[in-house]
Amino acid sequence: MVPLPVRDGLNPTRLVLPHDDASVGRWSRTLDYVLDRFPADAARLHEKVAAGEVVDGRGRPVDARTPYEPRGFVFLYRDLVPEPDVPFEIRVLHRDRDLLVVDKPHFLATIPRGAHVERSVLVRLRRDLDLPELSPAHRLDRVTAGVLLLTVRPQVRGAYQELFARREVRKTYEAIAPYDPALDLPTTVRSRIVKHRGIMRAEEVAGEPNAESRVGLAEVDPGRGLARYRLEPHSGKTHQLRLHMSGLGVPILHDNFYPDPYDVAPDDYTRPLQLVSRSLELTDPFSGRLRRFTTDRVLDSWGGRDAPVGSAPAVAAPAEADTVRGPATTDATGPAAGRP
Repeated sequence: MVPLPVRDGLNPTRLVLPHDDASVGRWSRTLDYVLDRFPADAARLHEKVAAGEVVDGRGRPVDARTPYEPRGFVFLYRDLVPEPDVPFEIRVLHRDRDLLVVDKPHFLATIPRGAHVERSVLVRLRRDLDLPELSPAHRLDRVTAGVLLLTVRPQVRGAYQELFARREVRKTYEAIAPYDPALDLPTTVRSRIVKHRGIMRAEEVAGEPNAESRVGLAEVDPGRGLARYRLEPHSGKTHQLRLHMSGLGVPILHDNFYPDPYDVAPDDYTRPLQLVSRSLELTDPFSGRLRRFTTDRVLDSWGGRDAPVGSAPAVAAPAEADTVRGPATTDATGPAAGRP
């Protein structure tokens, strides 16, 4: 149990006191370790200790006399650094006692991480909606938009997260990518994907597949050589859909990682990755009812602001590959819910 509450939308930072041979005996006080860990923040750390804002795993304030305990825990609130604004709104699709479902914009991280802390979905919603116990049941990449499901109460969090862990949630995505008439679609792509810590890109390697995606064609725009694809991932590996589309020879439009990486300025929001989480469908673990949430978001390169004037009309693909459509909120348990 975390001994400090969520403050201003953020959980406290947790430190684990090292217990390896090289660490034992190196520090006599817990404060010595914390100061060694964050030497540039020494003045602020002393202020936090004086204010009782640094505690151990039992919630007891850490002070200058607190002995060092290998394998112990320290909790404290982080000081935030200025972050660039992400000028896009989070659209609420559904809200009830247990769930909050939103349409996440491109460029907004799901959870605080790295350089994106305050400018994350979780922190913004906790603050804006006064929901300090809000937690995501799954995640979307920062550059991916679309339907994201969060739990409102910790009592139900595990049940919904388990649905995703057991792959019992049907996820449908939509992507804009080059059209290749030689591709035989729909098709199922299977591969082994690995992601190494500290390396931004994932990669496909030889070995037993651990990732599977169904790729279908929804519409073709022959005038621009583009197509709208329906993607159904049956696993949730990092960058799975991006890798599988690139592997088919039709990389998702504006993907700066695959197949060839290129730099994009952190505050350049002009070319969002043309990938959206279109819908989530699940059997509610408490009511047993089928629930489906969907967004009507239109990707920029398909009828959005960057579609060129005078382009040829889109041609519908065969019915077996058609794209899920519907209102902004669909819940099979009852009528669509309004915004709070």
